[in-house]
Amino acid sequence: MTLKQSLLTALIALAAGFAGAGLWSMAGLDDTQTRAYLLENPQILPEMVAAYERGESQAKLAEVADGVSEPFPGAVLGNPEGSVTLVEFSDYNCTYCRASLPHVKQLIADNPDLRVVLREWPIFDGSEDAARMALAAAKQGKFAAFHDAMFEVGSSSAAGIEAAATRAGLDLERAQNDAGSEDITAELARNQQLARTIGFTGTPSWIAGDQVIEGAVGPARLAEALDSGESS
Repeated sequence: MTLKQSLLTALIALAAGFAGAGLWSMAGLDDTQTRAYLLENPQILPEMVAAYERGESQAKLAEVADGVSEPFPGAVLGNPEGSVTLVEFSDYNCTYCRASLPHVKQLIADNPDLRVVLREWPIFDGSEDAARMALAAAKQGKFAAFHDAMFEVGSSSAAGIEAAATRAGLDLERAQNDAGSEDITAELARNQQLARTIGFTGTPSWIAGDQVIEGAVGPARLAEALDSGESS
């Protein structure tokens, strides 16, 4: 049993009022004094679990530190030269990614030094063509325009992608050719591997400072994590 499993088992034991002594023993915490202390201070158990999870996240980030914040050329929102970096793994068919778009825009408006690195991670059916076109738009310096337009259109069908590309002012013929290029194929494979290494299970997923965050958590949570990273 891992430390995390032990702590979670201990939490269950506390919630159950220690109906069975065997459950506590399974947690590896059969020392009487330790048991008494935890009974008197049960709030430290979730704190211990949170600390353990933070340590795990930081270890995973250390494995990808050299690559995860390095964007595909042009696939950046906000200030490309900013010293504060937020990384987002996103999918155009993800409703929570769409819901998070105004949150990202708010963070950019609030912090002119913020660089948002977008990692295209097409995990939903039909998303890959949109992700490829987004990276093709980045090659034309129009990533942000296409990114917004794609969520506005709301369809990753061929017609939807073309409509977004037209709104973004892309050279459509060039973009369609670029979308199948080897460097874009390599970028999508890289993003998939990064997400697996970090342990992400869906989109949107974020790296803010030294914290790994999943889901549409809102701008306040992301800003807090970015501030924590700057001060650490």
